[in-house]
Amino acid sequence: MVYLDTSVVVPLFVTEPASNAVDAWLDAQEVPLMSSDWIVAEFASALSIKVRRGALGAKLAQAAWKDFEDFCRSGLRLVPVGRSAFLLAADLARDAQSGLRAGDALHLAVALETGAADFATADVQLAAGAEAKGLNVTRF
Repeated sequence: MVYLDTSVVVPLFVTEPASNAVDAWLDAQEVPLMSSDWIVAEFASALSIKVRRGALGAKLAQAAWKDFEDFCRSGLRLVPVGRSAFLLAADLARDAQSGLRAGDALHLAVALETGAADFATADVQLAAGAEAKGLNVTRF
């Protein structure tokens, strides 16, 4: 199972430099995809930031949100985030050398708790953190 970080999902629905690479990678996947419920809030935040900065129009953001919801319903397994994941995320984030921010640490914690072997991200610090914890990382 491959755990998806939000940084990999945003380029699927909003044009970004990594969009073509992520699309091609996703098309080649034969294993189940998963993420945590946290991706829903992070994806919504990413869209809102793009709208506020003028990088994305409101109608395009609405369309991206609808497509994201369809993606979640069509096979992305969303795992609930429990207290233990928050505690593990806090431990991961407390390691100042890791450079992990809270949201990224939470994604990594859920991936570790669920036993994901593979992790996909476009975030350099998160990729390093996931590799340090023994996950096979696909970087974009």
